[in-house]
Amino acid sequence: MSTPGAAPAFVVPPDARVPVNDYPRRMQPIPPSRMFLVKQGLRRFRERYPDRPVYDASQGDGGASLPGVPREILERAAAMQIERGTAYTMPNGTVAFRTAIAEQYWALDPALGWGPDHVVATVGGRDGLVKAYQAAIALGHGRIGDVVITSAVPWISYNWGPYGVGANVVRAPGRADEAWAYTQDALARTFAFVEAHGRRVAMLIITSPDNPTGRVMPLEDQIALGRWALEHGAAFVLYDWIYHHVTDHGPSDINALLRGFDPDQRERVMVLDGATKALGASNIRVGWLTAGREVTRFITARASHSVIPPFFAQAVAMAAIERGYREAAKPIIEPTAQSRAWLKAFLAEQGFRFILNQGYYAFIDVGPWLDRRGWTDTEPLGQYLAEEHGLAIVPGVFFSPAGARWIRFSYALPLERTQGAAQRLVEALATLT
Repeated sequence: MSTPGAAPAFVVPPDARVPVNDYPRRMQPIPPSRMFLVKQGLRRFRERYPDRPVYDASQGDGGASLPGVPREILERAAAMQIERGTAYTMPNGTVAFRTAIAEQYWALDPALGWGPDHVVATVGGRDGLVKAYQAAIALGHGRIGDVVITSAVPWISYNWGPYGVGANVVRAPGRADEAWAYTQDALARTFAFVEAHGRRVAMLIITSPDNPTGRVMPLEDQIALGRWALEHGAAFVLYDWIYHHVTDHGPSDINALLRGFDPDQRERVMVLDGATKALGASNIRVGWLTAGREVTRFITARASHSVIPPFFAQAVAMAAIERGYREAAKPIIEPTAQSRAWLKAFLAEQGFRFILNQGYYAFIDVGPWLDRRGWTDTEPLGQYLAEEHGLAIVPGVFFSPAGARWIRFSYALPLERTQGAAQRLVEALATLT
């Protein structure tokens, strides 16, 4: 009889072992996000023109461009941390955190059968998304190489996050005059395209308000498209609501969303949310994924061997909920709303073609000015605006080729900063010949 530990041994039995596959060697290198490079041009502008103001309309970080998390919320969270100590939390977050999200933040209807066990804490939105992708691949069709579907102009990391964990990404077709919103016809064409390439749909991502366009999709449309996707073979639908508090009409209703699905379908619905946008808590890194029990069990087990969410971040969210979440988020929501109203009127007055609904962003068509300069996309424009005019924006081409003639302009700024940035944009474009 062999003595345990005396010879090499696999951890899992033969039929459970990962098959040898060289796909990582053949993958396209994942590029670093160029979002973090946008501000380099501003530094050069400051060096050349130290007395001139600069404007950063590239911001997706309310903790940098606005007051961020109120001091009293941070102090309350620090008191919670001191009281609790510095031991590990559970891989899915503390019971107190998950209960606060389920019962106070979401006010989940008990009749739906969802509660604290359907919530997992994550280390911000990106961590929540990666964990959701992994769950969708493993629990859906169970195959590496299947597809995550995004819009035609998606958030940059939607292009690469799924790819990094073994999913391919397909951008669904859309029209600029409809802000590249999904339609049932576009999804049908996309599903057929995926199938023709020998793949299946692991996940459809629906984002509202959208990054980068600011587009908002009515809840009934979100439900209808999600149901259609599940009925036509998608393993999961993920609703990214990370910006839904930063709106004029208030947050989305998760109970209404869940009631729109049959009980079996609900188990294949995920909702991502977090404090990074509404509280300006980008560097606090706290998010929460609300999903079916099979998904939350899967993520909890995996997280116990990888990334465990820190308590302080959870405490910030709990302190905000304790105070009243909308009240705690006012330092972000109110100035952003003021800037949104002013910017919408200004862009219309200036004759721009643009998309501006809710969230943090306006998406502005600058194609006519590119043509004057002979530029094929907005990457050189972004560099020109930063280095020559002290204005940072995000070139739309960073998101996808469909956004090549557009820029993302953030108005998550105090009103006077939004006004200065928008006026600087008009002045800078006027110099292009």
